[in-house]
Amino acid sequence: MANDYILEMNHITKMYGSNAVLRDVSLKIRPGEIHALLGENGAGKSTLMNILFGMPVIHSTGGFEGEVLLDGQKVHIASPMDAMAKGIGMVHQEFMLIPGFSVTDNIKLNREISKPWPLSRLLGKDLEFLDTEAMARDARKALDDVGMSIEEYTLVSGLPIGHMQFIEIAREIDKTGMKLLVFDEPTAVLTESEAQQLLDVMKSIAARGISIIFITHRLDEVMNAADSVTILRDGQLVSSFSKADTTPEKLAALMIGRGSESVIQVEKRTRELSGNTAMTIRDLWVNMPGEVDKGINLDVREGEILGIGGLAGQGKIGIPNGVMGLYEAVGDVELFGQKLQLQNTDAALKAGLAMVSENRRGVGLLLDQSIENNIAFTAMQVKGDFMKGFLHQKDTAAIRRFAEQMISELDIRCTSPAQPVGTLSGGNQQKVCVARALALKPRFLFVSEPTRGIDIGAKQLVLETLVRLNREQGMTIVMVSSELQELRSICDRIAIVAEGKIVDILTADAVPGSSPSRCSSWQGC
Repeated sequence: MANDYILEMNHITKMYGSNAVLRDVSLKIRPGEIHALLGENGAGKSTLMNILFGMPVIHSTGGFEGEVLLDGQKVHIASPMDAMAKGIGMVHQEFMLIPGFSVTDNIKLNREISKPWPLSRLLGKDLEFLDTEAMARDARKALDDVGMSIEEYTLVSGLPIGHMQFIEIAREIDKTGMKLLVFDEPTAVLTESEAQQLLDVMKSIAARGISIIFITHRLDEVMNAADSVTILRDGQLVSSFSKADTTPEKLAALMIGRGSESVIQVEKRTRELSGNTAMTIRDLWVNMPGEVDKGINLDVREGEILGIGGLAGQGKIGIPNGVMGLYEAVGDVELFGQKLQLQNTDAALKAGLAMVSENRRGVGLLLDQSIENNIAFTAMQVKGDFMKGFLHQKDTAAIRRFAEQMISELDIRCTSPAQPVGTLSGGNQQKVCVARALALKPRFLFVSEPTRGIDIGAKQLVLETLVRLNREQGMTIVMVSSELQELRSICDRIAIVAEGKIVDILTADAVPGSSPSRCSSWQGC
């Protein structure tokens, strides 16, 4: 029957020039089901969803072959607005929020509620006022539905990315007439407890008859929430089947051709640490919206990998941003015995610090520039690397060699080092951010959510790279992550942050729940 599926995408092929990024891919979604769409970064998931959502990048590059059916009827989706009008919503991996607008304004964007007054009744609806109270009520309900207590009048600008993710989802929940929602890596920036909360929200949406396409790299979430699964690899359909017919190991094997990466494994430390202190933080206050720190005291040992964990909005992300000078901060920080000047990013970089930001698009990347220029840019500006001659000319050959090395070591999926970063998938953009930080050859590295949006195979590569830098070069690393498993897999110690303070420091092999009075701020720590 025609209505067995709410969505059918049949025999989809998409070319970018002579490069086929999708080849004869089909996807079928039933009403009210959660359908997991899996594959490594660059497998074609985002391109398939861009076709479904009518994104301009598809139409401006020659369109696609194949057909799209909604409720059994063939449709042409001309734009994202057209997709929304047809009942398709999307929570994008890269946030589509307007920073200068409030939470309410972003949730109600293009669906504003207005109210008449005497002159508008005479001269037309265009003169009506915005009904800000009604809009705020709708926004409040949507925020409550995703379990978010943030005030609806708060400006989006400066909020932590975890908050932004929930706002994106609240915007889609607020829409009426939705038949199908696409969730692209919705839990990538969330802690385990927050991710579970989001999965519960997704299940309640599906129970209302709204179908969900769920793109994730977390295979445990697939087993928790999905009804069925489709796997892509290298732009081709591998298989579609019921979740009941698989296991995480089988999913990993189908995605990347091997199954062991479902559990992160890294080299264990074989030598004791020197006992010296690399960084001393005393009474650090950071004014980062949504991630305020209130008197952080922390010592980082030279040569260790220290993890920082905690719930979103509790201050864990504020620590590296404050030390690096990206947000207003006061306190005392010493790096290898030398006092560090706060609120001065250039001074931090010249002192031997580097950072992989959690906000790759807002802080980490020049999207219209090439991969190689992105990797070399900061090292050129701060240290004068990749320059030659007395005129300090750009050494393009050295830049190309280093970029090719990073592309190989981090498995950056691209056509060449000259490819614009903005055309890469989200996970590959994240790996470029890692490469840019490594180009500085830092003595001390902050990595904030380094595996956000990266597939299970690439996670292993990134974590192995961090461990190799630590073991072979003695680099001291502080890793901020919402992924408890990753922190436990590579860190020597884990500092737990709650309400802007360090509440406990645990060994990586501490028994979960062994410090319940102090770890209630992070489920399972």
